[in-house]
This record gives sequence, structure tokens and C-alpha cells, in this order.
Amino acid sequence: MNHCILMAEIVEVPQLRYTSDNQTPIAEFKVKIAGLRPDDSPSQFKAIGWGNLAQTIQDASYGPGDRVVIEGRLTMKSVDRPEGFREKQAEITVQRLHRIAEMQAMMMAEAAPIAEGNNPQGNSSPAAAAPTSPPTATQPASSTPDYDEIPF
Repeated sequence: MNHCILMAEIVEVPQLRYTSDNQTPIAEFKVKIAGLRPDDSPSQFKAIGWGNLAQTIQDASYGPGDRVVIEGRLTMKSVDRPEGFREKQAEITVQRLHRIAEMQAMMMAEAAPIAEGNNPQGNSSPAAAAPTSPPTATQPASSTPDYDEIPF
């Protein structure tokens, strides 16, 4: 199974084109991901979205500088270089694409009712919304555990 999730930054505007046989839309764009260490240079590679996703990528106006989470399949392609040799390049076929700013806003919207003391199930009783402290240990550390007092 080949499935990966990457956090990347879009480097160039997605280009929409269509296949010659059945006019399936294809969106191609370059992304870069940070290196593993601070002194590593970022890696760039091509991302490709097909069909309705390609049209969505074009309609959503993704562009350079957008930070995204990409879910898809990673492949390696061999490319002929003008210098006369073949080079291997990474390429991701996008299955889902999310802007990080949109994901953060969505997470904040979901967390807001809980932070305001509202119960997501609609129960707004003060007891349900009050924060609880973790249970404290009642037995001394030096004694042996009493297995009859297990709280479940």
C-alpha cells in the first residue's frame, strides 16, 4: 500500500490541462517540503491532481506560498535531462488537499464551544462544563497495592 501525508508549501500556480482522449482535467503544480534537519535544503517535486480534484484545485485558487497538507500516493519517475542523462524525480498523485489555514480555522471552530463551557451534546449544565481535576492517589507509596480497591 502506498499512502502518504505531507505538509508542503506550493511553489508555483497550479496549471490545469486536459487529457487528449477523454478530456479528463489534470492539475499540476510544484511543492516543496522542509529538510529533515535545519541545515538541509528543502525538496521540491511535482504534485498532480486528477478529475474533479483537479478542477477543485483550480477553482480554489491555490497559489505560491500556500501551506497545504497533501494526502496521496508517492511515485518515482525517470526523466531524460537535456545534459544527456536520466534523473529520478519524486511525484505525488494527490487524493486530498487541504490549506493549513483552513484546517486551523476548522479546528478552532470545533474547539470554541468546548472552551466556552458548552457541551457539544447540547447539555449545558454547569456541572457538565466545569473542569475536573485528575484523581489523587489515596494510598501511601510504600504500601502494597490493594487489588480489591480498583476503581472500575
